[in-house]
Amino acid sequence: MTKKHNVGLSSTEIAGLWATYINDSLSICITKHFLQHSSNEDVKSLIKLTFDLSSKHIEEIKNIFEKENIPIPKGFTNEDIDLSAPPLFFDLFPVSYVYGMSRIGLMTYGIQISNVAREDIRTFFSKCLTSTTELYNKTVNFMLSKGIYDRPPMIPYPDKVEFITDKETFLSKWLEKKRPLNVLELSEMFFNIERNYFGLILLISFIQVVKDDKIKKFLIKGKKLAKKQINFLNHTLINEDLLGTIMVNSEVTTSTQSPFSEKLIMNLITTLNTQGMTYIGHALSISSRTDLASEYFQLIPEILQYGKEGIDILIERGWMEEPPHAPDRG
Repeated sequence: MTKKHNVGLSSTEIAGLWATYINDSLSICITKHFLQHSSNEDVKSLIKLTFDLSSKHIEEIKNIFEKENIPIPKGFTNEDIDLSAPPLFFDLFPVSYVYGMSRIGLMTYGIQISNVAREDIRTFFSKCLTSTTELYNKTVNFMLSKGIYDRPPMIPYPDKVEFITDKETFLSKWLEKKRPLNVLELSEMFFNIERNYFGLILLISFIQVVKDDKIKKFLIKGKKLAKKQINFLNHTLINEDLLGTIMVNSEVTTSTQSPFSEKLIMNLITTLNTQGMTYIGHALSISSRTDLASEYFQLIPEILQYGKEGIDILIERGWMEEPPHAPDRG
């Protein structure tokens, strides 16, 4: 008989569970607002599925932490949402929210699975990935059926397989500014435009409802940064005779009453900005056309600085929950 050893959680396993708890507690607050006001039954079912998945994750992580005698994070609660507030978005934006956040979830859970070893934690994140994949597929199918899915640029199919035979010629051509965009670069450009449109809609809505001047200025700066990225990438696509991407399925109401706490708003925008760094970094890593690489290089310090300003505000207000950390042995 094989004896099963009780192995404690590693730092990466605690990190993954802790971050998932924080993010899902925030998602629950957002989806509660959507559920409160959604009138479209198909949209409501997607929101409800998102809410149920986040709630299930929260309960499972609570059980794990309690067994390990690890404090349950505070995260976000009913204190961070006002269900009496009018709708902040029209009925289709929740679909964009579920689509955008499920895409982030697919990437995050894939990374988490590769970072953990204990069987129950691998099983947990594997289930998270499977359920998020199902949610993503349902959301995309709904968007396709309603004609609101923004398709990436189309190009003619290649008619032959080509190999690079001349290293020197290849390099000079590859780094030439006017080289046609390849499909890897087009893909990154499209999804970075889409991501920034999603962030822009959130920023517009939050600017409309926040009362704190410092937070409003921070959000306005984020709006300008998102527009800068969208304009550059769209301009490049148009110059290549490819249509720029236009988001058609997200709108903000005229409500000036915030359904969310400023703590939640600041944490959400700061988190999305961090994700943005990941996407821009990946785009840079596969883009070898000089104009793209140069622009991505210039954007990275701006995105980092914006993130620092957000974290500074969170710390000043006591809104940044500290992750579990190693002991200070100094």
